[in-house]
Amino acid sequence: MYKNYIFDLYGTLVDLHTNEDKPYLWKKMATLYSSYGASYTSTEYRQAYKRICEQKKLRLLNGVSQYTNKPIIKGEIELLKVFDQLFVDKGVTPKPEETSMAAQTFRILSTSYIRLYDQVIAILEGLRSKGKKIYLLSNAQSCFTRRELVMLGIEQYFDDIFISSDWEHQKPDPAFFEQLLLQNGLDKKETIMIGNDPVSDIEGANAVGLDSLFINSGLPAQKDQVVNSTYCISDGNMEQMKKILLGSKTEGNV
Repeated sequence: MYKNYIFDLYGTLVDLHTNEDKPYLWKKMATLYSSYGASYTSTEYRQAYKRICEQKKLRLLNGVSQYTNKPIIKGEIELLKVFDQLFVDKGVTPKPEETSMAAQTFRILSTSYIRLYDQVIAILEGLRSKGKKIYLLSNAQSCFTRRELVMLGIEQYFDDIFISSDWEHQKPDPAFFEQLLLQNGLDKKETIMIGNDPVSDIEGANAVGLDSLFINSGLPAQKDQVVNSTYCISDGNMEQMKKILLGSKTEGNV
């Protein structure tokens, strides 16, 4: 059995759907910024947001993926700095709490729903009861994710939390995995990665010599993808994940 369990978050433990194409989102964000003296129209705000994000991403390009033929972004941009820049570009110097509030407002307005998948609490509590160590390794924004972990009631289950916007790397970059392993003194032979992304989670784990469990949660990127994982749940069945991670050896526990 493994001693250490590294989980991805969105699409693995948390079912999240966001929509940044809603005109309502950009209208409300432009109104919010204008109320602080950073005057934008909704179209201008959306264009400025996209432009700043792209500028920051260009600085992080690191070749092309052999799996998707798409550019690899070595690190995760920090959106909190984007929201700050949107103030500064209009001659406004925001207080940290104002930038944080803008980020939270953006997330709330763009989120259609966010919820835990079935069996998540049972899985995390079951691992805890067996004395296992649990870690989070997520390509995400700390300004969003930290609050959502608390809101969903799962923050306390993790022994350490690694969110890509806090670091210089993101999955599948092996350095991101290695940072978590090194900082927590984890033995790779005693550790498994659990995730829903064939490239970020599974190929990333393979690159550093970790066993992995892939769960197909029905995302477009998973369609027709060959997944080279140690364990595979092809139908997104969280009850099956629970059995694999917590069941008896005859049930194939890990």
